[in-house]
Amino acid sequence: MSQLIAKSDAAVEARLRELLASVLGLGARAEDLTPETPLLGALPELDSMAIATLLTALEERFDIMIDDEDVSADIFETFGSLSAFLTEKVAA
Repeated sequence: MSQLIAKSDAAVEARLRELLASVLGLGARAEDLTPETPLLGALPELDSMAIATLLTALEERFDIMIDDEDVSADIFETFGSLSAFLTEKVAA
């Protein structure tokens, strides 16, 4: 997990908040997400079906490819870990 706590881009964070708001139906609650905000296990909206939908939406919105071996629970642990993962993917 320590590798996932890399720098995250503010633009990626803003787009991620929008995506989480729409895909998970978080609405305005997405604006309250901080890097330390727990996701997996803390948001009832983030179940296994939502993760599959979210991964597809992330690939489309960020124009990235997420391989199966890239996906782990660590990525979804916090908003910061998901944002850092996306920042790395976008930069690659």
